[in-house]
Amino acid sequence: MTDSVFKNDIFKGKVAFVTGGGSGICYGITKMLGEHGCRTVILGRRKANIEKAAAELTKSTGQKCLGIPADVRQLETLEAAVKQTVAEFGRIDFVVAGAAGNFLAPIDGLSSNAFRTVLEIDTIGTYNTFKATIPELLKTKGAFQAISATLHYKGHPLQAHVSAAKAGVDALVRVIAVEYGPRGIRANCIAPGPIAGTEGMDRLMPKEYLDAHLKQIPLQRYGRIDEIASASTYLFSPAATYVTGTTLVVDGADYHMSGSHRAEMDPATYQRKDGKGVSKL
Repeated sequence: MTDSVFKNDIFKGKVAFVTGGGSGICYGITKMLGEHGCRTVILGRRKANIEKAAAELTKSTGQKCLGIPADVRQLETLEAAVKQTVAEFGRIDFVVAGAAGNFLAPIDGLSSNAFRTVLEIDTIGTYNTFKATIPELLKTKGAFQAISATLHYKGHPLQAHVSAAKAGVDALVRVIAVEYGPRGIRANCIAPGPIAGTEGMDRLMPKEYLDAHLKQIPLQRYGRIDEIASASTYLFSPAATYVTGTTLVVDGADYHMSGSHRAEMDPATYQRKDGKGVSKL
């Protein structure tokens, strides 16, 4: 385990249920929770991938990680996964709704089906994840987290679908916090900024914009997956027992500067001014 500001056994006896935990940010969150004594369950649509990731996490953390194939768009698959989790570990204390979908597209090139699919994965998937785990979180007075974004804080071209989806996630989590606070459940969002080594950065950030974008970030660097994992660990920890209904932005103050990296784009079309087109964005 890498050096940590948290006690090694801070989550001893706890169990976490993580959608999207097979890769990227949610894999990092699961890893850090496991390193601090938490047994974990990760969920994803591809059986082979999720089981492989679970085996890696079990080996690296020393805590058992169970990989279960499930589709967050289908509530019944999540309910089945909850039953399997309780049969294996006896409880669920922490839930992370992290499954997400994204791609670059202008509105006039975005089909209604594509728009709907992103909302189904991000917004409805977050709802389904909480809906399926409510009974167990009520038993343990547990905590819920959703992975959001900062794209919807300002108008962001080519991201209408995910902006709408994440705005819905934020609103949903605030309602969960208010409705279920009296019953002992806390609910928060984490909004990552540009995080190095993630699929989102690799697919969505054009290489020709990396240097310019980096210079606009006040901290002058991209974030790391372990920094998002640390934020998640904090929100689940006893240090955050009075923190609920909020969004923790972890982005190096990037969203305060958003828009400056679009200087080379034509605002009438959001295509490159050099004529290379939207496909290069």
